[in-house]
Amino acid sequence: MFRSRAKEEKAPADAVVTDSKQPRDPQAKKGRPTPKRSAAQTQRRSVANTSTSRKDAAKRQRDERRAQMERQRQALAGGDERYLPVRDKGPVRKFARDFIDARFNVAEFFLPMAVVILVLSMVRVGSLQTIALLLWLIVIVLIVLDSLTTSFRLRKRLAERFPDQNLRGAVAYALMRSLQMRRLRLPKPQVKRGAAL
Repeated sequence: MFRSRAKEEKAPADAVVTDSKQPRDPQAKKGRPTPKRSAAQTQRRSVANTSTSRKDAAKRQRDERRAQMERQRQALAGGDERYLPVRDKGPVRKFARDFIDARFNVAEFFLPMAVVILVLSMVRVGSLQTIALLLWLIVIVLIVLDSLTTSFRLRKRLAERFPDQNLRGAVAYALMRSLQMRRLRLPKPQVKRGAAL
């Protein structure tokens, strides 16, 4: 009686009023299948057993991250495709790895040669320092030439073998792998040198 008429007029006329006491239609779908009793009970137990404190949640995340890193480390050592990092996954990347591992690369010997050249350059003999400088130049030219021929061959083989797949970044990935010494490469080499691909 003393209420404002403006409030009554604002309510839409076609609004459907639902009574919560109305029974739900038994044929109406709820949008998901009913879980089995055992599944529902185990879900309730797992929710009840997990603590909700921030400290426990952080500890649980740390443990999950450690477990995932351990799986990745084992995959890198053994070559298990399921747990490899995204960078190393897929048949294209596997072929690029195998292509590099199956051949000798000049770049993989760069580190030992660099140590020898460094030792030669430290000796206070003019002719040895000149030889060291010349060796640096030869090594760099050999690495560049080897990398160019490797990338050309690998592009050709990838185009033949994977014509419909995305090959972006595969050659650069392979060249970075060729710079590492064979026994330090991750994932570990799965093919022997000289293996036909």
